[in-house]
Amino acid sequence: MKRIRVIVSLLLCITFCSYALGEEKKNLNIVFIGNSITQGALLEDPRHDAPPVKAALFLRKQPTGGTVRYSNQGVSGSTTLDFLPQNESLFPKVVQVADQFKDETWATLIFSIMLGTNDSAITGPNGAPVSPSDYYGNMKSIVDRLLALYPDCKIVLHRPVWYSPNTYNGAKYLEEGLNRLQSYYPQLQALVLDYSKRFPGQVFMGDTEGFDYFKTHYETELFPEEGNAGTFYLHPNKKGAAALGELWGKAIQKVIGN
Repeated sequence: MKRIRVIVSLLLCITFCSYALGEEKKNLNIVFIGNSITQGALLEDPRHDAPPVKAALFLRKQPTGGTVRYSNQGVSGSTTLDFLPQNESLFPKVVQVADQFKDETWATLIFSIMLGTNDSAITGPNGAPVSPSDYYGNMKSIVDRLLALYPDCKIVLHRPVWYSPNTYNGAKYLEEGLNRLQSYYPQLQALVLDYSKRFPGQVFMGDTEGFDYFKTHYETELFPEEGNAGTFYLHPNKKGAAALGELWGKAIQKVIGN
């Protein structure tokens, strides 16, 4: 009889532990919103090497990693204006993808957003240059609409990463653009602070380390590109895309723990 009680106790323990481990698994559906950096421009195989791919891979490998599905909605040359819901340009595609995840309540729906590179340009991309206050307003419009459509989602806003101050391809960035890009970071911080009061636990600051990381590692982790002001550095190469994806993955991992 005593032996039976021991066996029953062990079975109950195993069942409880298995249940607990299952509860710890984080199932995620992630929609990545961004520009050419998110898209994986210049990479030989962006479907395998773009930052969203590497972010999802990082999350799957974590001890709490469960099912991680994602959609890369990075569009080369895009600005915050292009993703404004009212412009009906790129936002409808985001909705189309997110709606496929909407009813999957077993997974957390996450929007991972990094925009600002093209907004900061002097000329070229749609709406550029975008002032810091307009950048705030545009990002707020995007986030507001996502929260209205997907009330249970989480939104992660990543700081746009560094590019060299001589960046000048089809669009003109230069040092003025880089300075403007840096002015967007406080706007993101202010935006997250505002949402923390109105929508607690839903809108978060994501990666903030990528800017300084690429400023330091640009020669080895960004593609050298020939432009109108010499060789410039803007897009992550294979190694840089993996690094950026991991930074995004770490930021998302921190968020889903909240």
